[in-house]
Amino acid sequence: MKVIYEDNHLLCVEKPPGTLAQGDETGDSTLLDTAKLYLKEKYEKPGAVYLGLVHRLDRPTGGVILFCRTSKAASRVSAQFRERQVKKTYLAVCWGKAKAQAELSHHLVVDRERRKTTAFDESKQGSKPARLRYRLLGFREGMSLLEVRPETGRKHQIRSQLSHVGLPIVGDQKYATRKADGGFVGAIALWAHKLELTHPVKREPIAFRSLPNLAGSQPWSLFHEELS
Repeated sequence: MKVIYEDNHLLCVEKPPGTLAQGDETGDSTLLDTAKLYLKEKYEKPGAVYLGLVHRLDRPTGGVILFCRTSKAASRVSAQFRERQVKKTYLAVCWGKAKAQAELSHHLVVDRERRKTTAFDESKQGSKPARLRYRLLGFREGMSLLEVRPETGRKHQIRSQLSHVGLPIVGDQKYATRKADGGFVGAIALWAHKLELTHPVKREPIAFRSLPNLAGSQPWSLFHEELS
């Protein structure tokens, strides 16, 4: 487990693609459990370790994820997420040529049985509005590297919205309108790159960053120049 930042109130780590942030019906090991064990062993804590998970990443997605080490910190950071005070930035490699920049606004409907979110241009019964902005960082071999900033926090929002406008994320079989792996085997090319918020105790701006593995990890390595 790669630790990005740690103090008495926060623990920020890099989530490997394919790992669970917290438990589900599969019973697979989780990053939350790993982080608790890390703290327990490092500080030789005799009892249970408190660690609050204040946001989530999809299982296929890697990158920055933040835990809170106290209930007070968890409450304050959770409030920032609810009030949309936290700035989240993702990196995505998509099939197709994206515009230089764009703002996407859709209405999302979650199908819980299929575990899939569908984007619509118009409001539907049970739908929720979703907005994001993206900026094109590079284009190579039919793929666009995007910097994505969601303004809402809907389930599978980035994957669903980008696919809806003809930019399916490389490796994302669930939301592709075409076969999206293109021969790339491994995780979806979506990465939680940056998280910006106010420290819950110090009350100062703080930012956490992470980059995908650029050494031979396709398709990220194709954009080594843009990401270095």
